Amino acid sequence: MRRALLVSLAAVAFVAGSATLAQIEGSGRGVAPVDSGGAFEVSGVAVDFAGKTADAARYGGWRLAQRKAWVQLSRRLGGGGTLVSDGTLDQLVSGIVVENEQIGTTRYVARLGVLFDRNRAGALLGVATDTDRSPPMLVMPVQWSAGVGQVVERRSDWQLAWARFRTGNSSVDYIRPTGAGIDPLLLTIGQTNRPGRGWWRTIIDQYGAADILIPSVRLYRQWPGGPVIGQFEARHGPDNRLLGRFSLRVGSAQGLAQLLDAGVARLDGLYQQALRQGLLSPDIALSPQPDPTATPTPVALEGIDGIIADLNDPAANTTTVTVQYDTPGASSVANTEALIRTLPGVRSAATTSLALGGVSLMRIELAGDPAGFAADLQSRGYQVAGSGTTLRISRPAAVPATGPDG
Repeated sequence: MRRALLVSLAAVAFVAGSATLAQIEGSGRGVAPVDSGGAFEVSGVAVDFAGKTADAARYGGWRLAQRKAWVQLSRRLGGGGTLVSDGTLDQLVSGIVVENEQIGTTRYVARLGVLFDRNRAGALLGVATDTDRSPPMLVMPVQWSAGVGQVVERRSDWQLAWARFRTGNSSVDYIRPTGAGIDPLLLTIGQTNRPGRGWWRTIIDQYGAADILIPSVRLYRQWPGGPVIGQFEARHGPDNRLLGRFSLRVGSAQGLAQLLDAGVARLDGLYQQALRQGLLSPDIALSPQPDPTATPTPVALEGIDGIIADLNDPAANTTTVTVQYDTPGASSVANTEALIRTLPGVRSAATTSLALGGVSLMRIELAGDPAGFAADLQSRGYQVAGSGTTLRISRPAAVPATGPDG
């Protein structure tokens, strides 16, 4: 399919001559995404640090930002906000994003973003790093300005905003084209209004996608250098179906990048909401067509003996549950493990990460429903937070007795 597509495009280029070459040549195209990884991001961390020199103040400010960001991330993921050493943070932090900074001779004032490695931070906090994401979605960022619409034909501020967006914390699996190669020939403003499934199926097959997202913005400038109004729309699918819209305004042209970054973040929220509501289900007509010459492979039916053997296999019906619990001393470890082993369905319970004076992790092999296991813990007097296979348990704080006078 891809070879046939390239051959047809080459034929069009040969017939159209210089007009086609003028369309695909030039240096004003191509924007690679800044980050497509799955890092945990904490943004907007304010620091104000003084040092002996400018470099020392900046280095100390970044250290302080790491500590503040880790506390925020730990609380957000249910870790309790426990601080770790600077050496450990250096192993967890994968990048520092400078949002705004002012550097003096002995003082550093900034607003920073901190990126944490998802696997390492998740392992330390005892949280699952795998998240349920949507099928891969091809993003076609449409920008309208001065009555002219474009996608990736030329480098635009809207495409740059989507390239800056960090997708690690989103449940939508975005595929962002760079605008290089044959992208300007395939992803055009006219294509967004063509509902024909056959050509759409050919396009998304080039990018390994399952569906299309069309986030669009219309920019209105009040006067040169003055306020800019952006009207944003979240659209989906080959029918260009509208999911939601909103407007944002910035006071001057210098704030256009911040306006578009805020628009991308809100559109991502609309797309995630649509995903939770089941509105981003791929069109079945975009699926590859079955091969009419293919011979169906016979499926061997499993006998009743194999089914009974699976039911009798302990490993086939075991769920692994991770429990975070407080360990003020060594005795609390043994006591908690002993109590959990007495609960129904628990086959094994062992502490895998010990932190005396902090929060430890216990690995539990459970035969049964984790929800029932959580209910059993509550019946034993524990407070249970979290859901699924990751739980956080704690004893309620004792209420001091009051005298007759209250």
